[in-house]
Amino acid sequence: MRFDLLAGTGSRPLASVPHAPVVLVFDSGLGGLTVLAEVRRARPEARVVYAADDAAFPYGDLTETALVERVLAVMDRLIARHAPDLVVIACNTASTLVLPALRRRFAIPFVGTVPPIKPAAAATRSGLVSVLATPGTVRRDYTRDLIETYAGNCTVTLVGATRLAGFAEAELAGAPVPDADLAAEIAPCFVREGEARTDVVVLACTHYPLLLRRFERLAPWPVTWIDPALAIARRMAQLLGPAVREEDGVPAVAAFTGGDRITPALRGALAARGLHAVTIESMPLRRQ
Repeated sequence: MRFDLLAGTGSRPLASVPHAPVVLVFDSGLGGLTVLAEVRRARPEARVVYAADDAAFPYGDLTETALVERVLAVMDRLIARHAPDLVVIACNTASTLVLPALRRRFAIPFVGTVPPIKPAAAATRSGLVSVLATPGTVRRDYTRDLIETYAGNCTVTLVGATRLAGFAEAELAGAPVPDADLAAEIAPCFVREGEARTDVVVLACTHYPLLLRRFERLAPWPVTWIDPALAIARRMAQLLGPAVREEDGVPAVAAFTGGDRITPALRGALAARGLHAVTIESMPLRRQ
């Protein structure tokens, strides 16, 4: 089952948005679609732009310096083109590293995505918690600081999955991977210590909830899966203030920086999520 939490961010609430707000939801690929769904439910009158920096996917392959430079460069163009009132960084890897630089450069509020360690520690009964993340998120001092601050009484297993984000992308593109491959990626999350066993798994990458139904089916025993998407959307709504009463169901648009992997199946998956218009904001990645 999913578990809710209150998202935290250093951004201050907007004084007022006198029009239907423009919200930019940003990720390295398709993982942010899990956040997009909650954003649109929370503020159906908002004009939402979903931006995927797929030309640089996966972000875990970039050095920290290259990642900061890349996200700032892409965000410069996206903000200039779409003029959002608020940006949701629907990517743990980018949030744990780039948010301070984004907030220094741009005056608009940013809502980030960080591993929800605090609610995991509150939810566990066995004291055994696993954090399923990308290797980059596992390496971040920020992640370890969260564990030290909020989960000092728990045994936390950090699992840096190298292939899951790609598996989620393949799922939406119409090429799902075999169950055995998925099971192998999540297997380290399930730990036994005497009579106790893991009872909470944090989904610390926005790609992973795209595979949640399969995770639930393949898990060796039931656990609570914590997905922060709903809390992120609530924090966004709080920052935007009261909703402007306009017609619901404003069409959302998708912008990709590459577009090479957009298959007919993926276009169908995007359309099912309300993203009928797909554009390419060509920004090839210059490898350093």
